[in-house]
Amino acid sequence: MPDSQRSELIRALPYARRYARALTGSQPHGDLLVAESLRDLAARPADTLPARLSLYRVISQKAASLSDTGQTHALTLTQRELLLLTTLEGVSPSQAARILELTPEEAEAQISAAHKTIRAVSQTSILIIEDEPIIAMDIEDLVLRCGHTVAGIAHTQAEAVELAKQTHPGLILADINLGEGGNGMDAVTEIMQSMTVPVIFVTAYPECLLTGNTVEPSFVITKPFEPMTLATATYQAITGGVPVP
Repeated sequence: MPDSQRSELIRALPYARRYARALTGSQPHGDLLVAESLRDLAARPADTLPARLSLYRVISQKAASLSDTGQTHALTLTQRELLLLTTLEGVSPSQAARILELTPEEAEAQISAAHKTIRAVSQTSILIIEDEPIIAMDIEDLVLRCGHTVAGIAHTQAEAVELAKQTHPGLILADINLGEGGNGMDAVTEIMQSMTVPVIFVTAYPECLLTGNTVEPSFVITKPFEPMTLATATYQAITGGVPVP
């Protein structure tokens, strides 16, 4: 593998981990998928895609071969991949089509169908953990626009733990840094001692949570984000991602 391609792949690793974790619904499964995809990619002849997109392609191919196709979902695997690529990873629809080896028309049709389906099947109550009041209001608006209800808004770690006990949300949307009010990850750890609930972490610096060197979140979205990014991540979190052995 040329040094230039190796350097590109190293830079792409955090985003590949984010994609694979969101696709599988699991940090261990997602990071393993990335590691196996890197080995496969190193053994393949170079293609015309940039290194980052090539890595997305191999991850998608391997996920398709591992997926438990006997389980029924509202969205197909291809639709999930297209939504994650175009919302979470910021890939254009035409690039996503190349990654998944679809025509641009096929990709656009699948994305359109997925958009119509996703909001109707992933509605839940969401606990927002965010220390900045204005940002919390913006996130609340996005949550409501996606068709969800707001279980509550917590500005500190202590508030988050208490609200979770009171409301038993269907999903937690947590900022990492709560300023003097504590830490979002610590709040979630404390909440998880008494209940199990899917969590999406929100941060302006996603690379810090995608190193693969320690226990990290399965779902990470970048501030600021669009309604469809939230809708896609919420669907994956609630449904548990693509099941793999």
